[in-house]
Amino acid sequence: MKLFGLIFTLCLITNFYSAQNSLNVNVIFQWDDPTIPAEPFYNLNYNEVWGVAINDREYAIIGSSVGTHIFDVTDPANSTEVEFIPGASGQVIHRDYHDYQGYLYIVCDEGPGTLQIADLSSLPDSATVVYDSDSLFSRTHNIFIDSLNGLLYNTNGGVYSLEDPENPIEISNVNTGSLFDHGHDLYVRNDTAYWHTGPTGLFVFDYSLDQTNPTMLGSLSLGEYNHSGWLNNEGNIYVFAEETFNTDVQICDVSDFSNITILSSVNSGGGANSIPHNLIIKDEYLFISYYHDGLYIFDISNPNDPLLVGFYDTEPGPSIPYSWHGAWGVYPNLPSGNVLVSDTRHGLFILDVSEATNSISDLSPQHTKSLVKIVDVMGREINDKPNTLLIKLYSDGSKQK
Repeated sequence: MKLFGLIFTLCLITNFYSAQNSLNVNVIFQWDDPTIPAEPFYNLNYNEVWGVAINDREYAIIGSSVGTHIFDVTDPANSTEVEFIPGASGQVIHRDYHDYQGYLYIVCDEGPGTLQIADLSSLPDSATVVYDSDSLFSRTHNIFIDSLNGLLYNTNGGVYSLEDPENPIEISNVNTGSLFDHGHDLYVRNDTAYWHTGPTGLFVFDYSLDQTNPTMLGSLSLGEYNHSGWLNNEGNIYVFAEETFNTDVQICDVSDFSNITILSSVNSGGGANSIPHNLIIKDEYLFISYYHDGLYIFDISNPNDPLLVGFYDTEPGPSIPYSWHGAWGVYPNLPSGNVLVSDTRHGLFILDVSEATNSISDLSPQHTKSLVKIVDVMGREINDKPNTLLIKLYSDGSKQK
């Protein structure tokens, strides 16, 4: 493979990236409604973000303190809010979403909440709420739908059949206190649930044999606050975030649940105020929403050596120590490739990440390291220099570090 392009060696000050607003990511659209009140506990206006594609059109869903906002983002630069679904109460910090067979499932974790189900088939004209009840549960921190089996899981321990998507039926309600101290979030695929339990860590359970008494397959604890995670398409790599100041996101080999192994870790380089929150793997890319630091994108095609390829800071102001301002959620799975990000004070962002995910130029190594290898046009190492940036371009568009 011939190196045809150019090799830049740019002298950088330490934490060069931290002073920048973006890398290989561009804003297409941003929405913020100043009439939406901040909830009184943490002064946050917005929370989770989700996305759906229906009838060849794309939609963004973002939660606020007062309800759920649905946007038609098919023409992203001219996105418009097409529906608002009020919550059972205002002053809500946490909302969560998942979709299944054209329905949106809506929950919250404050106030007198309900499970809401909205039929999205008539969008962009309307989204019809077909279920709004607290009979199954009133509040839960998060939900996840095992789409292979049509089952909705909540973090209270409940499992619900979606055979009739408009009328969920409880099939199990496990006392999570018998499994771990606190269920904060979970990821489920084909009866295998990855539970994020705060200070007690990550637990993996098999629900296939007995929904009422799942079998623990493995666990891992780092002593921080295990918050959220995602599984790659192949099912052998799992990533998780510790919602703690200045902690890394861990990239793990889960091919053997009895021996979950950390292969590598990444962070935003934001220092003491940096807090990873939510994350999703799409193909070989890891998308992470950070309080204070915004969206970060890493190429994890080699999970032992992840590569930063892009970022965008959604919080324009200075970081306020020990606050929860910044990016809350991320959704990268729209067919267009555009990425949705929610910011707790600045609302919805639609981002073009094509430069990050399709570029033939890469930044190497992670920006949190201060030493890179300098090579000549034949790929031979010349020397080491601290705080330098190495860019390599190849004629076939491939990547090599």
